[in-house]
Amino acid sequence: MSSLEKVKAYFAAAGLADRVIVPEQSSATVEEAAAALGTEPGRIAKTLSFLVDGKPVLILFAGDARVDNKKFKQLFHTKARMIPGDQVEEYVGHAPGGVCPFAVKDGVQVFLDDSLKQYDIVYPAAGSGHSAVRLNLAELEQYSKSCGWIDVAK
Repeated sequence: MSSLEKVKAYFAAAGLADRVIVPEQSSATVEEAAAALGTEPGRIAKTLSFLVDGKPVLILFAGDARVDNKKFKQLFHTKARMIPGDQVEEYVGHAPGGVCPFAVKDGVQVFLDDSLKQYDIVYPAAGSGHSAVRLNLAELEQYSKSCGWIDVAK
């Protein structure tokens, strides 16, 4: 089963199958996703994958936000180290371009960055570079099984 199919099944089981969007054009980057979905880049909830003490951590940011290395180190007590692109799928369960916090491998921690709080509706990926999920912030918190809100963006 593909990552997209896993995410579709995850939301179907929650009664939200209609929230998964599969546009014709690519949504693998923030800019592509914003264009494909007809929204502003900030509403694209980009999921960045880090290794913290050897374990995978996903953090969702507003599409136009960047990681503040000082804040990251203060919170996680280590330098921000992204998972190398060729290892992301092995650690998380989704390949770059489709990394999202849904239907991930066991043991992956998910955090939501405060940069998303300025939006009522956001669009994280849904397991592929041609997908997204339309969610409000309460739904994002619930379905991402988030460990909580953090502030590690510039």
